[in-house]
Amino acid sequence: MGKALIIGCGGVASVAIHKCCQNSDVFEEIMIASRTKSKCDALKAKLDGGKTIIHTAQVDADNTVELIKLIESFKPDVVLNLALPYQDLTIMDACLATKTNYVDTANYEPLDTAKFEYKWQWDYKERFEKAGITALLGSGFDPGVTGVFSAYAMKHEFDEINYIDILDCNGGDHGYPFATNFNPEINIREVSAKGSYWENGHWVETEPMEIKREYNFDEVGIKDMYLLHHEELESLALNIKGIKRIRFFMTFGQSYLTHLKCLENVGMTSIKPIEFEGKQIVPLQFLKAILPDPSTLGPRTVGKTNIGCIFRGKKGGKDKTYYIYNVCDHQECYREVGSQAISYTTGVPAMIGAMLVMNGTWKGAGVFNIEEFDPDPFMDALNKFGLPWQEDFNPTLVD
Repeated sequence: MGKALIIGCGGVASVAIHKCCQNSDVFEEIMIASRTKSKCDALKAKLDGGKTIIHTAQVDADNTVELIKLIESFKPDVVLNLALPYQDLTIMDACLATKTNYVDTANYEPLDTAKFEYKWQWDYKERFEKAGITALLGSGFDPGVTGVFSAYAMKHEFDEINYIDILDCNGGDHGYPFATNFNPEINIREVSAKGSYWENGHWVETEPMEIKREYNFDEVGIKDMYLLHHEELESLALNIKGIKRIRFFMTFGQSYLTHLKCLENVGMTSIKPIEFEGKQIVPLQFLKAILPDPSTLGPRTVGKTNIGCIFRGKKGGKDKTYYIYNVCDHQECYREVGSQAISYTTGVPAMIGAMLVMNGTWKGAGVFNIEEFDPDPFMDALNKFGLPWQEDFNPTLVD
């Protein structure tokens, strides 16, 4: 069927690449490219022998010229960006220059400010339209599956959706006093930023971790969760009909929050460079270097994740509530692909998004958020590739 260039070779990329190889009818050939080619070669050695032909390459994803050369030599049908969010624009530039479809899992953010917004990527809309190619933004879990869940609810369950609460619960335990389940730099920037939610046509800003709720998650139990800003709020507010309020909550344990507060207080989470022994260093990047690598957490993480959306709206003139969610087991993920559930829940949807763009199921010239496409083929693929979803027509609501 086709060829995919996958940029990045961290935990999420490893899952997505495993899944591409399980889906060899679509992914006949893939190239894994990252700054550290030895990582790509190690993954290729592990997966070689199946039907999917695997190539590897070294590339600096900050360098558009290098990216263009690589795309021109491999000629992929789609570029799947699983590098860092800081590199989205250079990769999009390379896709434009070569007229190649683009898929990512997280929106662009500048290195020097912890700001999660789609505006930079939405600015590419006309250029992608003129080039006649597709850019699919946010094909992870949140953003990603949460957008597909929203589109599915809109298509099948509601005439209008007024309220969405996205609940992201990680009930896993890795045994460390403090570690992050995905890239520490991105994770800590996200958590220490101010929270916000969309209500009645505008943003309401909150202090970091100011709003806390308790929720009893299926297969996990009662957890504390906190309101954060999250990028899919921005696109869902535009794309879901009748919306009055959207919020995003994520669970955190007390140990994580205590350590994070302490690190914040001593300046270790700062993204402003400081001088240390004659060199400029960013405290958060230094902290990332000494924390456990998220890709090593798989063998020691036990428990489950539960991520989903609670919807309230109208159907046939009557009030309706609906909850759709996925439960994922850390140890089952590790047994299947050698990673914990956080990487798994992002890597599987990344492969599905790339597949639907590559096989032409989702097509259109321009820049699209995931909820703008027909959700049904994506929902079917979630069940097929390891992220089955569950429904609750009488869920407990978040106040």
